[in-house]
Formats: sequence, C-alpha cells, structure tokens
Amino acid sequence: MTTPIGWQVTATDGEAREGRLTTRRSVIETPVFMPVGTQGALKGVRFEWLEDEMDARIILGNTYHLFLRPGIDVIRGLGGLHKFNSWNRSILTDSGGFQVFSLAKLRKLTEEGVTFQSHLDGSSQFLSPEVSMEIQAALNSEIVMVFDECPPGDAGYEAIKKSLELTARWAQRSKITLRELSTEQALFGIIQGAGHLDLRDESLARTVEIGFDGYAIGGLSVGEEKSVMYDVLAHTAPRMPQDRPRYLMGVGTPEDILEAVGHGVDMFDCVMPTRNGRTGSAFTSLGKLNIRNARFAADPSPLDPNCGCSVCRRYSLAYLRHLYQSGEMNAAIMLSHHNVYFFLDLMKKIRASIREHRFKEFRSEFLGNLNSAA
Repeated sequence: MTTPIGWQVTATDGEAREGRLTTRRSVIETPVFMPVGTQGALKGVRFEWLEDEMDARIILGNTYHLFLRPGIDVIRGLGGLHKFNSWNRSILTDSGGFQVFSLAKLRKLTEEGVTFQSHLDGSSQFLSPEVSMEIQAALNSEIVMVFDECPPGDAGYEAIKKSLELTARWAQRSKITLRELSTEQALFGIIQGAGHLDLRDESLARTVEIGFDGYAIGGLSVGEEKSVMYDVLAHTAPRMPQDRPRYLMGVGTPEDILEAVGHGVDMFDCVMPTRNGRTGSAFTSLGKLNIRNARFAADPSPLDPNCGCSVCRRYSLAYLRHLYQSGEMNAAIMLSHHNVYFFLDLMKKIRASIREHRFKEFRSEFLGNLNSAA
C-alpha cells in the first residue's frame, strides 16, 4: 500500500537497526526518542531549545488532553496543532485510549466506543475509533495511532484476549475512517496481549493483516515485572514487519530503551525526562542524580561531566541544588532541559554504535557506567 511516510533501514547490528523515517515536515533518524508534549507543550522546555540545541525532529501530542482542553474546534480553527503551538517539525499523536482507561473516573465500554467522565470537570465525553481519527485529523499530526483498549497489566488471560480482539476491530474502523477523511497522515497499528506471548502473536497477526504504515507495541510498562516486559520485547519485536517502523509506547528508562533497541525497536516516548526534572532528578552518564542531596550543596561540578547541554556547560550542582531548595522554577526547567537533551543524545550515540557495528559494546559500556555509579 502507499504510505504518507518514507521508511528505510540504513544499518543493522544484530537485531538492532538504524533507520530514516521521512514525513512531510522532517527527516527523523532512528532509533528515536520522542519527547512528550501532553498539552501541546513539553513541560518546562521551550521549542526553540528543542529545535536549535537538541535538534529534536518529532514530539508526541496527547489526543485525550487536547480534546478536553482547549478543544478540537479551537485547534482546528487555528489551523491545526503545528500552527497552534508553533512546533515546526513532526508530531505523533496518540489515540486517547490509554488516558481514557487510566485517567477517567467513570467509563462505560461498548463495541461502539467509550463513554467516560472527564478528569477536568466531570462532564460526560465519548471516544471511539471514528471520533479519535476525526480529532487526530484536526490536529493534523504526521503520525496517527489507532484507537485501542488498554486493559490493566494484571487483567486475566480471557480479559486480555477479549480486549485484543476489540482492539483489532477498532483498528480496522480507525483505518477506514482515516482513509475516508483523506488526510496525508500515517497510521500505526497497536499490538496488545500483555505478558502472554501467544496473545501477542495473535494480536500481531491480526494487526499486520489489516495493514498499517507502522506498528507499535502497547500495554507494556503498566506495572508488570521488568522480566515480563523484556520477554515480550524479545519475542515480539523481531517478528514485526521489517519494512515498517516499530514503536514501543510509553517506555522508558535508558536501560529499557537499550534493551528494546537490541531487539529491533525504532521509536520510543516517555514522560520520564520532564517528570523527573520537576521532582529534582537528573539522568546522567553515571546514573540518576537527586539534586536535593546535601552533598551537592557546595559542589562546583556540572550535573554530568560527559554532557554537552547548555545547562551542564554553564551551571554547577551547587547552584542547581540552591535553586531547587529555594523553590525557584528555573530548577525544574533546567533539570528537565538537561534530561531531554540526555535522552536525545543517548539516541544519537546508539545510532552511531549501530552504524559502526558496535552496539553491544556501547550498551555494555553504558550500562557498566550506570551500575558502577549506583
């Protein structure tokens, strides 16, 4: 089938792959980490910094939150999400399914869709494959996700099986609706199945049979044991189509990203960099750092001696700790800035290691530095 995105694998090292994803707005080198702009913005990080200093090519927008506020009529009237928030590069929008099932206090699930209570004002709202596609078409993102059901990680086998069957039917409806809307957006299918490998196989087969521009692994990092996540990745990712990008949703830590890249995953997103920044935590090449620690009170060192971000080039641990302890908003801004830079720089180094056929060595060295500092 024709696709509104271009995709090319440019290098491999074992199952790890470097690639190039081309949209109408940007060329995205993969493996890529997509910073999360839940409300149409990254918390504490300006787009100028993302574009000019970090060279981020794609961010993630949240359909559920933008649907509820400011509302799709506002964004459509202003020309779509790019014009509304002035982000000039690519956007991937999620479908709203995960938020409906994790944030809504009351919800009613039917074959048609989900009626739920808004977490903002308690009003009754409705999302379905058709509504989600209409919203994402109005947002005009480059990549759209199908509307899926996201059962809790501890749901039983039969409940997971029933859920993935519903997700497959909703995926088909999502594809039909987006095609009828005649947009220039790519559509990704989502593979569910929790920790059950046979159900992952079934969901993968049904999703590939429908046919999408890319494929995502959903339903991980939702409370399951780390070993379960890694087993699912090792089993599922290499079985996904070679000629389409592979996206692991909502993951995660540097360790998780390295594990997934080793099995052939191309795309990642997570709120962790900015969420940790707001609570005083920094990701560094020597392990996570808590800026509240008293031992940093007079430390003239940067957050990370191996980081080239503007925060590390200019500010000391002592000063950043002072800002945080004083309740200055700049502390959260600068820690978030560093964390997003760290994740994007990690992906750049991963891509280079795949291209130079030394991914396993890079991964071992990187994790060794984290563990030695723990």
